[in-house]
Amino acid sequence: DPQGLYVCQTEGQRKSLQVHYRMCQNCIEVDAPTISGIVVADVVATLFLAVAVYCVTGHDRGHTSRASDRQNLIANELYQ
Repeated sequence: DPQGLYVCQTEGQRKSLQVHYRMCQNCIEVDAPTISGIVVADVVATLFLAVAVYCVTGHDRGHTSRASDRQNLIANELYQ
């Protein structure tokens, strides 16, 4: 436990420092393999999501144009 009063004395000068330190009670130590596993899982999940979005939106499913898809343009100089 590093808390307490620390004193440094040099050439007749005396300086003190009061340290209050609180240890983490619920901390989890994370090592390099854990971090690399998290990064790899994140990359795989991102790629899976990108492929899923591409599969859902990327293919043309033979959509035929309907009459409601086309609009008649207004022949007005102001709007052109």
